[in-house]
Amino acid sequence: MACQLKTLLVLLFFLLISNLQHCVNGIPQVPCLFIFGDSLSDNGNNNNLVTRAKANYQPYGIDFPEGPTGRFTNGRNIGDIIAELLGFENYIPPFASAPEGFEILKGVNYASGSAGIRNESGQHLGNRISLDRQLQNHQYTVSHIIEMLGGNQRATMYLSKCMYSITIGSNDYLSNYFLPMFYPTSQQYTPEQYAKLLIQQLTQQVMTLYRYGARKVVLYGLGQLGSIPIVLSLCGIISSSCEDSFNKVVQLFNDRLLSLVADLNKNLWQAKFIFINTTSMDLEYTSSTFQGSMVKNASCCELLGFGQFQCSPSGYVCHNRSQYMFWDAVHPTEAAYEFYGGRAYRAQSPTDAYPFDISYLAKL
Repeated sequence: MACQLKTLLVLLFFLLISNLQHCVNGIPQVPCLFIFGDSLSDNGNNNNLVTRAKANYQPYGIDFPEGPTGRFTNGRNIGDIIAELLGFENYIPPFASAPEGFEILKGVNYASGSAGIRNESGQHLGNRISLDRQLQNHQYTVSHIIEMLGGNQRATMYLSKCMYSITIGSNDYLSNYFLPMFYPTSQQYTPEQYAKLLIQQLTQQVMTLYRYGARKVVLYGLGQLGSIPIVLSLCGIISSSCEDSFNKVVQLFNDRLLSLVADLNKNLWQAKFIFINTTSMDLEYTSSTFQGSMVKNASCCELLGFGQFQCSPSGYVCHNRSQYMFWDAVHPTEAAYEFYGGRAYRAQSPTDAYPFDISYLAKL
């Protein structure tokens, strides 16, 4: 009797999801959202780690209803924006908060500040949850979903309707390749070789996610890392051509990532992968005709010190935060995330997303 009741409840649950998931009255466009990545998406997974890559103190979260939560910005981050646009009533909870029960059926955020594609990236800052470990955490979540839904077949059907977001790779440059005093990679590999190496490893990681049931995957390209405040401050000491050199190195990764998305869509016909062109958005967002008086080369908050990327807990914070592109020396403001998230969700230019945007992916 108990077994029959459980089966009935599962069937009713699937009927509810399949019939209502595209309605507008508070029902999200996809049943769940799983978020992987680094500090651009982290919403609290680093809070209890022994690491310098933390954002659970003021002034982080100054514009977020709950205050400092571990988000590396003044308000919502890219994962929050996308969750809102997809129609989720609540933000996707961090894995570190150990979401249980039906909560995990709406998704989990695994992202970790200073994490990278390569396991060693970011290690000079302390502990972090690399993409490989995030995938291990997701496997744990999937096993619980299989148990909750009563078997592999139902879980596979459910997970195939979910969306999977990956924002990763910045730390493989900022906290690895561009730091020869801590990491040997820039001596071991040319920029072309390193980009190829990263994409090879990311390919295996995406395939692992595919084996766990992912069929709607969003892969974010890297922004112009040579143009962020912490790099600009160092480039001012090195040379005027430093910024452009950094951006050219990162573009090698983006070009290969775009090719990877094309290959995945060709070879894994049961799934859909999209590429979000963050660099293209960067260039438009920073154009004088688009943003006018936007502050593009400085952080909104006072930093801990020269060469540091984080806000000082007792430092000055700008009041016109909507006019700043960067919150600290690395991470965008909520206003910038709104721009990036809006364009990723519904493209306004042919270069924003390939082969289509997130809103279209959600309908498939």
